[in-house]
Amino acid sequence: MKLKSLLKESGVITIGTFIVAVAVYFFMLPSNISVGSVTALADVISNFIPLPVSLLTLIMNVMLMIIALFLIGWEFTAKTVLGSLLLPAFLAIFEVLLPDFQSLTQDPFLDTLAYILVVSVGLAILFTANASTGGIEVVGKLLNKYLHMELGKAFALAGMAVALCSSICYDSKNVVLSVIGTYFGGLLLDKFTFGMNIKRRICIISSIHDQVLDFIVNELHSGASVYDVTGGWDQVVRKEINVIVDKQEYRALMDYMKNNDPKAFLTVYSVNEINYTPKK
Repeated sequence: MKLKSLLKESGVITIGTFIVAVAVYFFMLPSNISVGSVTALADVISNFIPLPVSLLTLIMNVMLMIIALFLIGWEFTAKTVLGSLLLPAFLAIFEVLLPDFQSLTQDPFLDTLAYILVVSVGLAILFTANASTGGIEVVGKLLNKYLHMELGKAFALAGMAVALCSSICYDSKNVVLSVIGTYFGGLLLDKFTFGMNIKRRICIISSIHDQVLDFIVNELHSGASVYDVTGGWDQVVRKEINVIVDKQEYRALMDYMKNNDPKAFLTVYSVNEINYTPKK
């Protein structure tokens, strides 16, 4: 079972890294946009050091892996090692198969849009497996862990520094596109990352709380917590049911409440991450 889980995670990391490599090689590099990543920084450095972008990416990733091992932890680092090795490998394959590849769109603006969309999907897949392709994602993880920044914002901030470095080599249009692309890429990454596992926390105060609890436990097969709450207006003690549900359960529960107790007091919150032991 452990081997099966390891193979599954490796497959997820491989797919995510391949998507990132596609975004980099086919959209970022041809238009010389430096939407925050180590590969973008490698592209800038390659103007001064005559080495392939894939090799420069590998060198910087190795250095960042050492930092990640000590500051983030072995699990993230171990999984990221695979991604950080696969990314330059995929890029090297593309360099051999499609040397001097030109932009698909012939428009830096469209390339930027395509890049941030495709790369965000790949990174979101990697982050759900607690992995990355190394590079700027490692810096983003450090900001997330030690400064408690949202992952997308941390990634965007780290990428901004790389995007601004592109001013050394490229014109102002590319620099502006790089900065804007990095910012919106971080927002989109948050959307993809949290959207994959989004859940809802519903707090219910109902005159038929026993029936509602029975529906949650026996129909939705979900757990719930029940608290005594005191109304600030009338000082009456009532039962409040707290439950966390996925999208399908949320719709079913809301329909049940609408049909059986439309006057119930409900509050709904978005839940991005939960840690629990499933019921047997």
